[in-house]
Amino acid sequence: MAPGVRLVQKVSATRTFARIAPHLVPAMDRTVHRLTRGRVLLSAQMLPGVILTVPGARSGQLRTTPLACMPEGGEGDAGGWILVGSNFGRTGHPAWTANLLAHPEAAAISWKGRDIPVRARLLEGAERAVVWEAALRFWPPYAAYQARIDREIRLFRLERRDGTE
Repeated sequence: MAPGVRLVQKVSATRTFARIAPHLVPAMDRTVHRLTRGRVLLSAQMLPGVILTVPGARSGQLRTTPLACMPEGGEGDAGGWILVGSNFGRTGHPAWTANLLAHPEAAAISWKGRDIPVRARLLEGAERAVVWEAALRFWPPYAAYQARIDREIRLFRLERRDGTE
């Protein structure tokens, strides 16, 4: 692993990062993503990322959120994606997780400049345990996030909706 990645992992596991990052990282990602017409996602320089669009749980209005993801089936043209609702180790679940719970069939992602309709499924039990271990290998700071909070971090699997390749 490159030294730069290790440094980012150390910094991202801190409480200071958890206070600052939720305000800076998504705003920067949205701006760069928009300016590059979906070709560049700044945070994806460290971790693969998607832009999730899903109706709000209460409002029904479309909400767009840049997120790190764990591609399944290779990064080139992922067979699916895992989203980790860590909220940078902050107390509450991130709002996008409630949106996916309310509208699992109405989500879409922008992945490497392509818009892909997806279905979301909350992972539970043994399946969640296996994916959680993979997530910890993928991005070790998730362990620090989980240790700081009293809730179980939600994990979602996103799969292409039927008829989309």
